[in-house]
Amino acid sequence: MDFKLENVLMPVSDVDRAKAFYSEKAGFHLDVDHRAGDDFRVVQLTPPGSACSLTLGKGITDAAPGSVRGTHLVVSDIEAARAELVRGGVEVSEIRHMESGTWVPGADPEHRDYNSFADFSDPDGNTWLLQERPGSEPRT
Repeated sequence: MDFKLENVLMPVSDVDRAKAFYSEKAGFHLDVDHRAGDDFRVVQLTPPGSACSLTLGKGITDAAPGSVRGTHLVVSDIEAARAELVRGGVEVSEIRHMESGTWVPGADPEHRDYNSFADFSDPDGNTWLLQERPGSEPRT
């Protein structure tokens, strides 16, 4: 039995502001923007190459805006991914990696899987972590 993660709910305070951040700055594809009255709205966006989407909206979760922490985006080239987000206007931390249990600036010189990181937040403070896996192939 396969259990495929296809959607993650992201609690936000301002749907239009979050939609603009994810679609215009972070480069996520806008899949759906559906309203059903004043109290219900669903906006679904998908990161480039991902099989899992992000849903934000109104009336979809009782989680507090900004309460989601550390959602991972796995990328094949962390330097290119960070540069793309920065070009879009996202504030992204410097890249760091682990050596002997200590954080060291920059990407892992050997580009080992799951060892280089950078992070950013959306306007509500939900946090994201870029994690490099050079052998990862984009899903289409």
